[in-house]
Amino acid sequence: MRALATSGRRRSEALTLRVQALESALEAGRGWLDGPTVERGEQVAAHARARLDQSVDHTVVALAGSTGSGKSSIFNVLAGHDLATPGVRRPTTSRAMAAVWEADPQGAQAASRLLDWLDVPLRTFLEPGADNQGLVLLDLPDHDSVVVEHRVRSDLLVDRADLLVWVVDPQKYADAVLHEQYLRPLAGHAGVVVLVLNQIDRLSHVDQLQCLADLRRLAAQDGLGSCPVIGLSAVTGQGVGELRSLVASAAAAREAATSRLLADVRAAAERVSQECGPAREVRNRAAARGELTTALLHAARADVVVDAVRASSLLRARAATGWPLTRWVGRLRSDPLRRLNLLRRDVRTELSRTSLPPMDAAMAAKTHTAVREYVDGASAGAPAPWVLATRALVRDDGLPDALDQAVARTELDGERRPRWWSVASAVQWAAVAVLLVGVLWLAGLAVLSFIQLPVASSPDIEGYPIPTLLVVVGLLLGVILALIARLLSYIGANRAARRAERRLRVQVSAVASLSVVEPVEAQRHLLDECRAAAALAAR
Repeated sequence: MRALATSGRRRSEALTLRVQALESALEAGRGWLDGPTVERGEQVAAHARARLDQSVDHTVVALAGSTGSGKSSIFNVLAGHDLATPGVRRPTTSRAMAAVWEADPQGAQAASRLLDWLDVPLRTFLEPGADNQGLVLLDLPDHDSVVVEHRVRSDLLVDRADLLVWVVDPQKYADAVLHEQYLRPLAGHAGVVVLVLNQIDRLSHVDQLQCLADLRRLAAQDGLGSCPVIGLSAVTGQGVGELRSLVASAAAAREAATSRLLADVRAAAERVSQECGPAREVRNRAAARGELTTALLHAARADVVVDAVRASSLLRARAATGWPLTRWVGRLRSDPLRRLNLLRRDVRTELSRTSLPPMDAAMAAKTHTAVREYVDGASAGAPAPWVLATRALVRDDGLPDALDQAVARTELDGERRPRWWSVASAVQWAAVAVLLVGVLWLAGLAVLSFIQLPVASSPDIEGYPIPTLLVVVGLLLGVILALIARLLSYIGANRAARRAERRLRVQVSAVASLSVVEPVEAQRHLLDECRAAAALAAR
């Protein structure tokens, strides 16, 4: 007994883990799994938890069948008492009846709670034998009863029974309703289903063999190929011993409860797995994300911004390092970054907007195409409902505004002033000072000569007058410095443009991640989680 209790606990714990896995799969797949699949899975999980809360040491064996099939007679034969009243009028069995083999008072209380949960008020407790301790035998209402309430009760108990004994007669064993509505949904439950062909005494030996073979064939078509098929006669006793032995074995093993629940969980999980589809390798995600970011960079007019950064850097470099006497002309030109509202100080970038041209229809179409291609690439191998749900989740309506904000908050070095500008400017002013000294010197000499005053000879260097040398050196130095500064300005402007492009890519990549990549990856993770949990539950 202790070994049976330990084994029962282990089976219950294993079943609980699979129920948890099924619930995880349903939660992960909620939103794209088929509604009936989710509903059935939730029913199975709830039923399994409710059944595990009851006594798993009792085995509920239900005799189900149609009107006149003889299940009540079989119930009386197995019980050894005339507890049910057989009949032929419709409905024959209107209320469920239970026979319980339990001698222990605590076990009887547990069985009573189990029957309360099953909603079976009619119950008889019998003295157990060596092979039927803990057996709870139910005589169900007719599943084809003309009274709807009887059919509902029968269907409820069919779902909750641990071992189902379907009693059919030679006239109705091939009934389409029986197979389509009751047996076929039990595909995969062959271990907890028994088919009994009752009233077999009415057939000749040859007909018995033919009917039993045909019933086995129909069972195989229903997915119950390995379930026992017994020919029985409650009148002659043929097959009664085989059925009693089978029921007693199920009660003694105490595995029917968990076996039935396990079969239900497996069936629900396999249905989820089928909708998840097989796992497949998706395309290189880094490459796909790079392509998406590049497309969104184009949509954000990053090329316009980069050109503006280059032009702005050149304009400010010339204004800072050009020839001082002409650099004022550059100040008359408008800064390209200022025209785009990207040159500002102390501005809350999350509230500001650029002055970039709005996204036109062609660019919007390219953006939508890029987003769709990314989603399609990430959806490779995924089931169609998941793809549709993911496409509906990833919307690009807000991308233009999000991209504009990304550009607005990007630090573009629009006010960055390299140190060499100050050095070049100082040298330029020094060259202007030299030029002015030479010009003033020569001008002074010219004035003295014009008013015919004595003019002292100018000092010279190797025959060249110093005033003239000052003018020439000042001019040449200014021109050379301007050319060098312009070259350095081009180099610095290109570096600033590349730096701005990298920073724009980072910001746009963040937008792509938030608006497209993360939602798709989250959905993909849910799909993988649903698939893995369903596989665990169906194992």
